Amino acid sequence: MTVHAIATQPAPYQPGGSRPVDHMVVRVGDLARSRDFYGKLFGFLGFEVIGDYANMVGWCNPVTRFWISAAKPSEKPQSYRLGDAGLRRYAFELRCRRDVDALQSFLTSIGAEIVAPAGEEDDDLYAVHFRDPDGMRLEGMTWGKGESQAVAQ
Repeated sequence: MTVHAIATQPAPYQPGGSRPVDHMVVRVGDLARSRDFYGKLFGFLGFEVIGDYANMVGWCNPVTRFWISAAKPSEKPQSYRLGDAGLRRYAFELRCRRDVDALQSFLTSIGAEIVAPAGEEDDDLYAVHFRDPDGMRLEGMTWGKGESQAVAQ
């Protein structure tokens, strides 16, 4: 088992304020396959492993923790289906458009399924959408106008 401390401790909660999501746990159908996928993804995104156990593994950055856990055998036959109750997608906010483009290149290099290639979605959102091994939709995104648009306006 490997355990790491969070790099920075968040400030205490203040009434009326909000905090980033502390942690998320996603059940996966094939832990070994998902451990490999998320290990590569989180390594690229700069997350560190905070716990690695027989039935779950977790990663963190200074803001949040993300865990995957083996689904119970009775849960395994059903993979993620868009439209079912539950999580629709999980988005990772990146620093800039170049980072979104770099993520897409990385995802392509590891054979991840790209659902929607990097591009404008709204006036102020640039994102790439992709799937994890169970089909759950993930997103790498950034807010803000592109360099060429920002200069022109």
